[in-house]
Amino acid sequence: MSTDLEKLSEFVVVANRLPVDLETDEDGGKNWKRSPGGLVTALEPILRQRDGAWVGWPGVADEKVDPIVVDGLRLFPVELTSQDLAEYYEGFSNDTLWPLYHDVLVAPTFERSWWHTYVAVNQRFAEETARCAADGATVWVQDYQLQLVPAMLRELRPDLTIGFFLHIPFPPVELFMQLPWRKEIVKGMLGADLIGFHLPGGANNFLFLARKLLGFKTTTAGVGVRSALGHVDFDSRVVKVGAFPISVDSAELERQSKSESVLRRARELKEELGNPEKILLGVDRLDYTKGIDLRLQALKELLDEGRLDPEKYTMVQLATPSRERVQHYIDLRSVIEEQVGRINGDHSQIGRPVVHYLYQPVDREELIALFVAADVMLVTPMRDGMNLVAKEYVACRGDLGGALVLSEFTGAAMELRQSYLVNPHDLDGVKNTILTAVHQDPKEGRRRMAALHRQVMTHDVHQWAESFLTALSPPEPRPDNQFVTERESDFARNN
Repeated sequence: MSTDLEKLSEFVVVANRLPVDLETDEDGGKNWKRSPGGLVTALEPILRQRDGAWVGWPGVADEKVDPIVVDGLRLFPVELTSQDLAEYYEGFSNDTLWPLYHDVLVAPTFERSWWHTYVAVNQRFAEETARCAADGATVWVQDYQLQLVPAMLRELRPDLTIGFFLHIPFPPVELFMQLPWRKEIVKGMLGADLIGFHLPGGANNFLFLARKLLGFKTTTAGVGVRSALGHVDFDSRVVKVGAFPISVDSAELERQSKSESVLRRARELKEELGNPEKILLGVDRLDYTKGIDLRLQALKELLDEGRLDPEKYTMVQLATPSRERVQHYIDLRSVIEEQVGRINGDHSQIGRPVVHYLYQPVDREELIALFVAADVMLVTPMRDGMNLVAKEYVACRGDLGGALVLSEFTGAAMELRQSYLVNPHDLDGVKNTILTAVHQDPKEGRRRMAALHRQVMTHDVHQWAESFLTALSPPEPRPDNQFVTERESDFARNN
């Protein structure tokens, strides 16, 4: 291990994935590819300022990877076997916790062997973190795959300051109580000094569970977005609980959206799509929570009813492959592709499909160009922790063009109140709202987008990280000479 890697870190991020993926090229060589994710964007400057480290899985199974420095970032890989991936990640994380936390849109699977693997993998992450953290370091654990790490890490290293942030919704008590290992999960999270959620509802759900399940004294009054924190009295400690809505790198997105290459590509996209009167856009991971099938059904009915003219309107739907070995996702892909085929079969002309569907990732510049080109952005999840696509679209519309149709059941809906909000369970309401957005008055559209843009530019991903870490930091002790009695203060004022 290099001297740089032997040095212990004052700040450690712990996440399921490293900010880079290990890839094998055609010649068998190993390369590290940077992740474009928003979490990396937010935390990289902090890692560099604080001489930090990142603990996570390198993206390949059954391969031992040594700690490494990539582009100045110190990375500590956690090894996962193929069985770990099947049981800890695809199984417990994404076939048990994910559906449970997303309002049981599909039934969770409660498999005991998956739980045991989840415990073992979380312990592995905790042990790797304990090895690379300096005395009194700050550790920030990320998301639902690692909910046991805070308590495990505190057991190993009680000297650490530990934060935990959940990037997906936290369910109400009626749903969470289905989980056989409910107490273990809550206790695992309570190993942190600060537990963060996107919304006050998630924070309050957790505080209620801590009291109901474990009998701990909690304070819930005043828990709100960017405001007061709730508290749990636990194990001779006070655990803070609050809402910290994540965002995007707004300034960088706006800068890229105004670049000549992106503006040129946006014009080309419109031409390639046949210069329709309006372009509708959906950008999602292929996931049953995202409501892709719902918006396609709404579009089909609007076309069938003659309320949208297929010669004037075109929809682009990007669906990024996700969890391709999980049966729910295999089934969903078939449903969506059948819907696209039916819409195009009924309403397209030769060379002019109504729906352009891509089941593939696109590069960042192409995505930003699509945001700039799109007249109506459709974000219709049945349930979502935040949904950063909505914020990305708004950040890219510094021209104040476009319209955002947004599900009420996204975290973003609490902040983006000037969007066209919809209940995704109300198909007629979705259809009518799409029509309203398509036919909006230009002046009204600019007014709405100006308010949305101002919100996203003000509350960006850097502000999110700073607000969480500020709340996590213990208050600075005051020097002895700052402590004065009331009588001494009176004497000073009078003399």
